Amino acid sequence: MAEATTANSSYDAEIGDLIALLKPRVMSLVVFTSVVGIVIAPVPVHPVIALASVLFIALGAGASGSLNMWWDADIDALMSRTRSRPVPSGKVSREDAFFIGTWLTGLSVVMLALTANFLAAGLLAFTIFFYVVIYTMYLKRRTPQNIVIGGAAGALPPVIGWAAATGSVSVESLLMFLLIFVWTPPHFWALALFSNDDYSRAGVPMLTVVHGSKATRRQIFAYSAALLPLSLALAFSHIGGPVTLALAILLNGAFIVAAWTVLHRRDDDSRADRWFEEKRLFRLSLYYLFAMFAGFLADFCLRWQFTGLQTWPAWY
Repeated sequence: MAEATTANSSYDAEIGDLIALLKPRVMSLVVFTSVVGIVIAPVPVHPVIALASVLFIALGAGASGSLNMWWDADIDALMSRTRSRPVPSGKVSREDAFFIGTWLTGLSVVMLALTANFLAAGLLAFTIFFYVVIYTMYLKRRTPQNIVIGGAAGALPPVIGWAAATGSVSVESLLMFLLIFVWTPPHFWALALFSNDDYSRAGVPMLTVVHGSKATRRQIFAYSAALLPLSLALAFSHIGGPVTLALAILLNGAFIVAAWTVLHRRDDDSRADRWFEEKRLFRLSLYYLFAMFAGFLADFCLRWQFTGLQTWPAWY
């Protein structure tokens, strides 16, 4: 690992820098998917326990972000997309990022165990370990499949939420895990296509760097197509319904068309045209995941409205 970046103490950092250390954008996705996992689970949860569980899951995600910035400060400083982050910009020291991440890890796991149950806490601890040690410290700098394998960490929050509510893992929670797991490669590879110079400069072996644009675009399309059967399986599962089915058809249609456009673009297209198509796919991938999980919530509300129950209707 590279020498520690010289920085001021976190005591001198502004509150905004400390919040940025926790990667709030990533945290928003973690919070939303974990909330969905808790709400749509077939076991009612007291609102205070649910809110506390989501808070500690969010703090666990923030711990992962802080430890990721601690370890990756050297390569973050080389990439235009990340050099303004708190650690490489010198607003927070690597030592303080490590301290904050470690402290939040212990706090979030212990408090989730006390608030919800040990299974949810164990899953949260495994998620942090997998993201920081397996993905950040090992996979990211060694293999072009880094984001494929590492995507497991980002796919676990709805499973943790479900476990917090039920104390168990089910087929439905595993299907939500698989949806995020398969969604992750096309999402990040679309980003890597228009950030390829950054990854190349930092020596990160993203698929775009190691195997080139054409191979990456083929992989993006393959994973995008694989989302369709997964989303349909969720639509016909206990947590699905008409809203999820409609969204699965519309969103996957748009996703596949966008991935097909990127796949079949001409090699002599202008840089501006390539960036437009790649960024459009990246933005669409964000809308896709939020919309699919919003669909699970909408179908849950419909079941609740028509059955008068918070749990699954009897005909399931």
